[in-house]
Amino acid sequence: MQTHAVVAFLVLALGTTQIHSTEWWENGNYYQIYPRSFRDTNGDGVGDLNGVTEKLQYLKDIGFTAAWLSPIFKSPMVDFGYDISDFYQIHPEYGTMEDFERMIARAKEVGIKIILDFVPNHSSDKSEWFINSVNGDPDYKDFYIWHDGKINEETGEREPPSNWISEFRYSAWEWNEVREQYYLHQFAVQQPDLNYRNPAVVEEMKRVLRFWLAKGVAGFRIDAVPYMFEVDLDRYNQYPDEPLSNDTTCPGSDDHCWTQHIYTQDLPETFDMIYQWRELVDDFHEEHGGDSRVLLTEAYTSFENMIKFYGDGVRNGSHVPFNFDFLSNINNVSTAHDYAEHIQKWINAMPAGVYANWVLGNHDNKRVASRFGVQRTDLINILLQTLPGHAVTYNGEELGMTDVYISWEDTVDPNACNADPDTYYDRSRDPARTPYQWDASENAGFTSGDQTWLPVSDEYKQINALQQMRAPQSHLQIFKKLVRLRKEPSFRQGAINIQALDDDILIYSRQKTGSELYVIVINLGGSDKTIDLTKYYSLGGQAEVITTSLQSKYIDGELVDPKAFVANAHVGTVLVAIN
Repeated sequence: MQTHAVVAFLVLALGTTQIHSTEWWENGNYYQIYPRSFRDTNGDGVGDLNGVTEKLQYLKDIGFTAAWLSPIFKSPMVDFGYDISDFYQIHPEYGTMEDFERMIARAKEVGIKIILDFVPNHSSDKSEWFINSVNGDPDYKDFYIWHDGKINEETGEREPPSNWISEFRYSAWEWNEVREQYYLHQFAVQQPDLNYRNPAVVEEMKRVLRFWLAKGVAGFRIDAVPYMFEVDLDRYNQYPDEPLSNDTTCPGSDDHCWTQHIYTQDLPETFDMIYQWRELVDDFHEEHGGDSRVLLTEAYTSFENMIKFYGDGVRNGSHVPFNFDFLSNINNVSTAHDYAEHIQKWINAMPAGVYANWVLGNHDNKRVASRFGVQRTDLINILLQTLPGHAVTYNGEELGMTDVYISWEDTVDPNACNADPDTYYDRSRDPARTPYQWDASENAGFTSGDQTWLPVSDEYKQINALQQMRAPQSHLQIFKKLVRLRKEPSFRQGAINIQALDDDILIYSRQKTGSELYVIVINLGGSDKTIDLTKYYSLGGQAEVITTSLQSKYIDGELVDPKAFVANAHVGTVLVAIN
């Protein structure tokens, strides 16, 4: 293991610069639903909106603030909803507009917000917008990125305008026989990029946002933000080639990692667009009243850019710019020093008046329990739920669901399908997208049908929501206790004092002045360690175990001696000082 000097004790007095009010989204607990795999009510093996509606009370009972739904719009499903053919319609497999409206009404009844996935970078090639653009309709001619390409001086043949590479491998340019031009697609061939340098595109996408806000959604998670703008063609005769990355780990010249994406990602105009959309949701709230509407942004980008999505000091941006610095840099071999460093890094960099956020799982990554080890399932949830700010949970992580092996023959993810039988699995997102495990009945209670769109885990009889709800102690019971704990003043508004004691032990406290002192002990390592916690926190002679990992030797409510606290291997524990 990597060794470090002990991290200096740090007091991060959150709350001294933050604005405290009763906004619903503050310190929010967001739950990502992958609708296709959540709950199927009509037996076709595909999840639907009525399934979401049916389970909203379950999510409320756990204590989630809001449910964010991966795309539900009309789509050919090449990229399972991220290729949208009509931004104003519900995908028929998922239901009807009436089903959607019924879901919104039920969410309001139970008191949980609905956030939609907004996919602005591209549409489907089946969209009327793209079809009209192909056919030269003046209103849509420049809705997408088109180019004649260039002539190869040696062969005399026409070739793509530049060396730009798709996220899903191979050239990001595709020739269209009808229009006799290339179009840009930074993802699948069937996902042409929209042209945000065209004011008509900007206005159309704002119209989409207003449409769904009027339907009652509480906000949007904005997909693939860094890709929205490409370099302005007016500055060049041709789109310029991107420089090679010289990344020795990159598999080959057809892979996205082969080049540095200086002309296709993170352009300054991207931030302005997010700020415009923040102004739109704020204006909608001011005009229509009710609760605030929020923006969550997905951007795998530099740390500085992630922070910039909060705003520029003049204009506000995303309420929750996803903290992918944490997701990208913390893994199953990370030390306690690594955890402390990245937690401190984000909190220290935030502007005043905003909230931190913590996310370690989503539909694009292997599951948390598989990546960090099943023995750390509760430890990770304890960590995410007790840090200051927002927590984001991907459906199933509260149960400790693990990746499901998907064979090459059963693989449907386009990112994996563009690989081969030897390399597909590392690229595949299918293992984390399998049906939710509701109970021990056939197909995990996900569907009454005989087939499911992706295989159900073989572990569903042992790992499912019903079993964990009924058990006196389970991953879900621990998760519910953590969510309740987050409502305490010390977690809502308290400072965090954090340090790593060695490579394995991370400790931190949460306390608001005048409120209870909580201490969290995380042991990432494989052996027990005894710690004198009174060296670091004023715990007094006794502390109470509020909650702890399933395999802990302690039980909830037990009184312990903080001078000789035993941090069990792979266990997280929340303690409270006894006055």
